[in-house]
Amino acid sequence: GKFLWARNRAVTSKISEEQINDLIIKLQQLLPELRDSRRSDKVSAARVLQETCNYIRNLHREVDDLSERLSELLANTDTAQAALIRSLLTL
Repeated sequence: GKFLWARNRAVTSKISEEQINDLIIKLQQLLPELRDSRRSDKVSAARVLQETCNYIRNLHREVDDLSERLSELLANTDTAQAALIRSLLTL
């Protein structure tokens, strides 16, 4: 019972090579570094995954920087709009 269910689940949750290739292509299209590669230029899956990690890291850094700048701006601004924004950010 239990073993058979786990085995069936493992079989149905496997991802095909074609699905992996489709996902790699979709990731490549999201990355500014690789998006403009010509179709004839083959980019390895490893490079796409590495660039994806780099891109996500950079996005995290940008979000942190923007959050810090916004916090400083709101701390130095004493208006009703700043108070409203502060209250929305603390929800």
